[in-house]
Amino acid sequence: MDKRNHSTITEFFLLGFGNLHNFRILVFTLFLVVHIMALTANLLVIVLVGVTHSLHSPMYVFLSQLSLSEIMFTSNIVPNMLWLILVGGGEVSVARCLSQFYLLGVPTIAQCLLLAAMSFDRHVAICRPLHYTIIMTLTHQLQMVTSCWFLGFTMSSVVYISLRKLDFCSGNVINHFYCDIAPLLRLSCSSTSSVDVATAVVAFPIVLSPFTFIVISYVSIIRAILKIPSTTGRHKAFSTCSSHLIIVCTYYGTLSSIYIFPPRDNSINLNKGLSVLYTLVTPLFNPLIYCLRNQDIRGAILKYIQDLRPWKLIEN
Repeated sequence: MDKRNHSTITEFFLLGFGNLHNFRILVFTLFLVVHIMALTANLLVIVLVGVTHSLHSPMYVFLSQLSLSEIMFTSNIVPNMLWLILVGGGEVSVARCLSQFYLLGVPTIAQCLLLAAMSFDRHVAICRPLHYTIIMTLTHQLQMVTSCWFLGFTMSSVVYISLRKLDFCSGNVINHFYCDIAPLLRLSCSSTSSVDVATAVVAFPIVLSPFTFIVISYVSIIRAILKIPSTTGRHKAFSTCSSHLIIVCTYYGTLSSIYIFPPRDNSINLNKGLSVLYTLVTPLFNPLIYCLRNQDIRGAILKYIQDLRPWKLIEN
């Protein structure tokens, strides 16, 4: 399509949550508190894994990378969302909008792969315990983590490059609080086939394949656990996997509700609500699950709290 026949759009207008009237400050404060708690909780996990020797195992290394991806994810969206709440919507350049979507894709893909890596770690630990230290070496861990982030940046670039080729001239209003792919495609006046192909290339092998791998891994894990003769042994094995399994269900549940089985166009408020859950609550939920359910992390937190007691600091 000839670009000269259209007025090319250089800015989008994000509606955010519309007019919240007297609830604007309340919603802003609530979202800000949750965002700060999410950042603090994920930073706490990263710091604990980094400074606590007992947490230098593959499972916690992957967990710290998962927290890093959550920080990157929520920091990309929530600050601008808070600004939109205060001002009732705002303009964003096309370049910045596409960049936000790119930085949204990187941690999303990395998280899918990291969750698969964590399931592989649990599979080896429970199904092949005698070979665990041989398979999950430090070199292997670094290779897996590097691959997750490399594919995150690379595969997100594939979609980003295809989006950059689009012309936007069918209006500039986005009824959302961040730049997502569906509203961007609706505003395009050029063919979106290249974007559809790029999205398919990313979605099937990079998003759906890890989920399939996780399901297959847990089938093997459950079979192995049921063969453990003692009730205590089965309970201990299940407890090491339960936190990861809860996070997988939560993450893929919200991801699929937004992208795979999205609400209808007339349910935009429901879509925004699910997006808030995905971008604001889930990054807080994940570290809390591990902090509350994992004995090693709870022990590390209590140890450092005890070390910071005022009378102990005075004694030192």
